[in-house]
Amino acid sequence: MELHVRKRFCSICLMGLLGILGLGCSADSGQADDGNGLNDTMDVSQNRKSVGDSAADLLDGSRFPALHLEIFYVEGLKPSATTLDNFESFLMERLHKPDGVTIALTEISSPGQAVYSITDIRNLEDDIRTAYNQEGILKVFGLFIDGEYSENTENGSVLGVAYRNTSFVIFADTIREFSGQPLAPSTAVLETTVLDHEFGHLLGLVNAGTPLQSAHQDEPHGRHCTTEDCLMYWTAETGEGLINMISGGTIPGLDAACLADLQANGGK
Repeated sequence: MELHVRKRFCSICLMGLLGILGLGCSADSGQADDGNGLNDTMDVSQNRKSVGDSAADLLDGSRFPALHLEIFYVEGLKPSATTLDNFESFLMERLHKPDGVTIALTEISSPGQAVYSITDIRNLEDDIRTAYNQEGILKVFGLFIDGEYSENTENGSVLGVAYRNTSFVIFADTIREFSGQPLAPSTAVLETTVLDHEFGHLLGLVNAGTPLQSAHQDEPHGRHCTTEDCLMYWTAETGEGLINMISGGTIPGLDAACLADLQANGGK
């Protein structure tokens, strides 16, 4: 059945967020913060597991026939309509979700940091996330953030990270810096490629929760594919590598080996 994506737009302001980011991660005890409007009995632990742990549930529709994505973006870094349409197409092509997919977009004020570690991102998610799994609906959190990743190097600028089983971050400011270079792909093409790539990790690629059907893991580069033009090739996460990888403004797709892995784990 075709998936239908409904986009909802709203905005919130985060007061005192710099102070919040200095706190430690919330415990995965199922106790939710009343300040988020969450009830005390909500089980948040199912959304705070390792990347790939929910791969089968994302791909298959038996346990969770519906998918809801709660995407936050820093003011001025809203993902474009083209990016969201491209992402919708990616989801429709790969997932079995007979009850549909919904996307909610929420604007937030900048936390005011130049650099973010994954601990910073987790803390921010724990403070602002409101959507957690419920019966029949799997919930995913996404964040388009300003600033840059703390693990950037002179040779590579990270554009996105999947860091929990239902969580990912896109370094949207960094993407815009690369898309603004002469002859570089458009912001929408770069955003889409990074967004699809990080969601691919949530789907368990490569050998990260979705079992390999053939030997195609690029082990020196972690959970990535050995095929250079595959969406899951390691350079799709770095600005320098991604610009060289994209030819003619075409968004990379998954190769046959990655598709076989997803199909064997319940996907299309």
